[in-house]
Amino acid sequence: MDLHLGRIVFLLLVVRSLADHHTKHMDNFIKVVETIEAENPGLEPLAVVRGLRKAAHVETPFIRLYLSDGSHTHDPVINPELTGFITSVIKHRVTELGVEEGVVLTADGTTVALTPLLLGLEAGLQPTSASRLRGLFPLTLFNNLVRSLLHHFQNDPSTSSRLGPGGCWDSVTDPKVFTLSGVASLATDSLITGGMDGAILGKHVARPNNRPVRLSDLLKEYYNHRLDTAGLDAAPGMISQLRRTNFRKLVSLPLLKKQLPRSLITYQKMEKYSKKQKEEIKNKEEEMLNEGLKEFVHSYMDCPAIIPRCMWEAQPYRGTPTQLTLPLPFLYIHHTYEPSQPCLTFQQCSRDMRAMQRFHQDDRGWDDIGYSFVAGSDGYLYEGRGWHRQGAHTKGHNSIGYGVSFIGDYTASIPAKRTMDLVRHQLAKCATDGGRLVSNFTIHGHRQVVSTSCPGDALYSEIQGWKHFAEVKN
Repeated sequence: MDLHLGRIVFLLLVVRSLADHHTKHMDNFIKVVETIEAENPGLEPLAVVRGLRKAAHVETPFIRLYLSDGSHTHDPVINPELTGFITSVIKHRVTELGVEEGVVLTADGTTVALTPLLLGLEAGLQPTSASRLRGLFPLTLFNNLVRSLLHHFQNDPSTSSRLGPGGCWDSVTDPKVFTLSGVASLATDSLITGGMDGAILGKHVARPNNRPVRLSDLLKEYYNHRLDTAGLDAAPGMISQLRRTNFRKLVSLPLLKKQLPRSLITYQKMEKYSKKQKEEIKNKEEEMLNEGLKEFVHSYMDCPAIIPRCMWEAQPYRGTPTQLTLPLPFLYIHHTYEPSQPCLTFQQCSRDMRAMQRFHQDDRGWDDIGYSFVAGSDGYLYEGRGWHRQGAHTKGHNSIGYGVSFIGDYTASIPAKRTMDLVRHQLAKCATDGGRLVSNFTIHGHRQVVSTSCPGDALYSEIQGWKHFAEVKN
């Protein structure tokens, strides 16, 4: 089969697959990008990104303020049979039923809005120097943040949200419908996650040495990197599992405090606010932005990303849960022992979570998986009983502490440093700042209060050097 005929067959297969099977997954979106690249050989990534945005009819005065109209570039030829899928995964909206459109599930288990991702890439790929990058943060994040904070300010706080929420897919293997888990703000988790990725990748490709030859290759490298046995510590820096780490390096608190007021002024001008409206906002501007900024930094920069129960396909809690009285004074460290190997992918970690829940519910007769949270080696924490429900992790101590387990047997080895940091630094800070752990909380290994070898000799030796670790007081 010659190259031309092979390309035609590939395109037909992709078109037929997408026409029959509108799965909202990043892998399918990448296939569309590959198809466009194959049909338009030699086309620059900037033109491909702009062509995707135009095909989805994502065009506003705010976008035109920062991005060129592209009149000097060639628009890609896009198969009409692909435009329906392109629009469904790029054009963002939330329906009256709480379904969020314009989002895709990624291989790492997170959900990403594609519009802010593409806007960040377009800003970064424009012909300008990296030091003079215009519009990157307003396009990816700040405008959505300002709109959401204003909406919350102008409406009854009980019927609106500053930021978030996340949600659940109808299926993680065949994702088609993403339903939010609460009242939608104008900056949902997916929009913020897509904005983070857009800012990270936009800044990355703005450097001449980092400009990709093909957009699809960049997306595959970022979203589909497979960890080897060395885990996150040996992974390249520019992967989706490290988005919060990379975002913290990219965006400082002083930058946020400086840029958000500017974005607010720009938004008011674009929306043609009256003088009276501007005065009303000005009187509450500092309070509005400070409260919103505090929530944003806590939720998306200080706290680790946590995969919710619905995403690892947890079974329902059996019975009536006991609610914890917060804040708690203890954090108990465990290892799973079985499964004995670290999990390196969302799919593997999810299977391990389901296996542990079956064992705890069916074999031990517990109401649910015993742990409060579980640390995978894929860069994420997994929600067990969560922040508010009493666990079954540390007999006799479940009402006074959270139980956090690392997937794997850590008798002779320890988890990757980045995996431990999720618990040691990020989860701990998230819990104390959020009023879930007292500021002077104590870390204990499971073996210190229960007759067990858990959390394994190697891991127990490691946590003895952690801040907040303490011997048991007799």
